[in-house]
Amino acid sequence: MKVSRPVWSGVLISPMRRFCSRVDKVRIVEVGPRDGLQNEKTIVPTHTKIEFIDRLAAAGLSHVEATSFVSPKWVPQMADHKEVLRAVNKLPHGHVSYPVLVPNLKGFHSALESGAKEIAIFGAASESFSQKNINCTISESLNRFNDVMAAAKANDVKVRGYVSCVVGCPYEGLINPEIVAEVSARMYEMGCYEISLGDTIGVGTPGSFRTMLRSVTSRVPVEHLAVHCHDTYGQALANILTSLELGVRVVDSSTAGLGGCPYAAGASGNVATEDVLYMLQGLGLSTGVDLNKVAAAGNFISQALKRETMSKVGRAISAKKKC
Repeated sequence: MKVSRPVWSGVLISPMRRFCSRVDKVRIVEVGPRDGLQNEKTIVPTHTKIEFIDRLAAAGLSHVEATSFVSPKWVPQMADHKEVLRAVNKLPHGHVSYPVLVPNLKGFHSALESGAKEIAIFGAASESFSQKNINCTISESLNRFNDVMAAAKANDVKVRGYVSCVVGCPYEGLINPEIVAEVSARMYEMGCYEISLGDTIGVGTPGSFRTMLRSVTSRVPVEHLAVHCHDTYGQALANILTSLELGVRVVDSSTAGLGGCPYAAGASGNVATEDVLYMLQGLGLSTGVDLNKVAAAGNFISQALKRETMSKVGRAISAKKKC
């Protein structure tokens, strides 16, 4: 019986060999403490959030999104943002950046006073989602960030940009990749060092991700892109694999699979950091992150939320230790 060789994007190659030759290191941006917890109804104590972040940093993660400087009226979970950021800046992990989300200039100044050295701003590729999320059009949202970008530059603060709904929207359905490319290019041109492309409701597939990324990389260098995948339809790992094939080197993920979106009903959590790390290790790619320590951090925060970790790899590691 003749065994055919693996097929990848229509080319007969070994996927492992191709990944290892093109990419030897992938940077993980951990979003659990912010994007993961913001949708949780159970308010997590400040000291628990700080310990969670401490554990993640100790696991080798170089970027741990700490909190969000939005109004507590809209996101009660993030009401302790000042206390959290001030505390984590004192943690003994000199190699770690703790970016925080800011919605406007007021949020920026509050974050700066609390010791922020990196912030994230957020836009969307869907007009409807933009209106629901931040009550303005896509163009207006981008214009609002001009003052934030100027203030960040004046204070030597790095800025990362998020684009939501890059393949699908809960209100509009499929999203035109050219719009994603335009919003991403605008953010890159205004000074964001990296653009994170978010499948906010987790409807993407390798096919839609490939089409979207080809459009975006025609406007923004791939080395300045990241992907942020939710796992609503179980496609997150496949979409990340597709993104790696197209040259993306940065992946957002959330320990224990925490997350969702307060403005996108039915959207499940982010792809679990543990699951991403396991896949990357299987591909022979370096992350500098200790999988077992991340799994332990996932168990810690899951216990605080009084539930089991949503990471399949985290569950497997826990079951193995019990044997």
